[in-house]
Amino acid sequence: MQNAIREVTPLITDHAAVLGLLMIVLGVVFYTASLKSKYFVKFYTIIPPLLLCYFVPGLLNSAHIIDGENSPLATIGSRFFLPSCLILFTLNLDLKEMWNLRKRAGVMFFTGTIGIIIGGPIAVWITSLFAPEIVGGVGPDEVWRGLGTLAGSWIGGSANQVALKEILQPSPSLFSSVIAVDVFVAYIWMAFLLYGATKQQKFDRFFNAEAADVKALTKRMDEQQKTSSRIPEAKDFILMLSLALGGTGIASLVADPVASYMANNFPELEKFSLTNSFFWIVLVATLIGIALSFTPARKFEHAGASKLGTALLYMLIVTIGMQMDIAAILKNPGLFIVGIIWLSIHALLLLLVGKLIKAPFFYFAVGSMSNIGGVASATVTSAAFHPSLVSAGVILAVFSYAIGTYAAWLTAILMQLASPINVM
Repeated sequence: MQNAIREVTPLITDHAAVLGLLMIVLGVVFYTASLKSKYFVKFYTIIPPLLLCYFVPGLLNSAHIIDGENSPLATIGSRFFLPSCLILFTLNLDLKEMWNLRKRAGVMFFTGTIGIIIGGPIAVWITSLFAPEIVGGVGPDEVWRGLGTLAGSWIGGSANQVALKEILQPSPSLFSSVIAVDVFVAYIWMAFLLYGATKQQKFDRFFNAEAADVKALTKRMDEQQKTSSRIPEAKDFILMLSLALGGTGIASLVADPVASYMANNFPELEKFSLTNSFFWIVLVATLIGIALSFTPARKFEHAGASKLGTALLYMLIVTIGMQMDIAAILKNPGLFIVGIIWLSIHALLLLLVGKLIKAPFFYFAVGSMSNIGGVASATVTSAAFHPSLVSAGVILAVFSYAIGTYAAWLTAILMQLASPINVM
């Protein structure tokens, strides 16, 4: 019966028409999300635009309006859009400001990262004690593969998540379930942090926080924003795209020979994904972006490099969403338990360290969301405290993009070791 369903001819087979339909979906989502109508405001408060960008294309695929599984658009998205947006996100990495934030903000950020790295395998291990079938699976349905992509989202963002998807190769149904866990658990946590921003003085008293450095940071960031931003010109977009796509080309050129060398000489490294060419594409592209941050190219952020990267990222997201089978999302609802345990470990570790170093609640919140939510969520969370603090959230989130793929890959390997299939 399943094979018969797969053989149904989709309503739209022309690839250009499919791409046009996906872009229309993207445009409608962003347009309606920008409206001030109370109905749309309430709707997007409950269902974030990111979720729709994944699931509307998935509905089109599930209804056989398009054929996401056999479309070349997904490959184009992962091979072109993903490395390009990683370069654009990381070329503005400000290591000097990162150093200025190295004390409590940096400690809280890395605490959040460590909480995700160790929280994943601990959550898998705890769940395996009472329900091993939730975190088991075989081949592409091995749950650690899907959870590895979730680690990419929770240490970085959607771009890192898609990178891990290409590296770990979870099944479409498993990835669909993980996306649901990601949105449900992460946005509930974000809602708590946004609520906490309105009660930050009470939280600061709980932490016995010393907030003088937050006030100084607010003043410094406010001055930077006023003096740096500019209106982009056509040449800015051309140069940014040349850096992004040129870097993607270099990464692709290097990746295949390196992956082939690893496969031929060190085949045992396949279990660590080091024989996967896409792993090397992401690695080289990220390193190119970091290298560009030491050159004048980093000034393109003033012309909107990260905004252009975000546009490419959402184009990537709809091409990933078109591969989803919406009906498969609830096949393993137990994954929500894993996600809740995982994020609880992250939050508890932040709470303990924050109390120890007397960190203001702002550092707690941005240290968490610059990991869990990436640039978008870190921006929203930072702005809830003060508009001038947005840059601090962005700096930490950009750094999480830079390390997200590698840290998430490590988390995935640890979850593989903690999975019940590996202890049988």
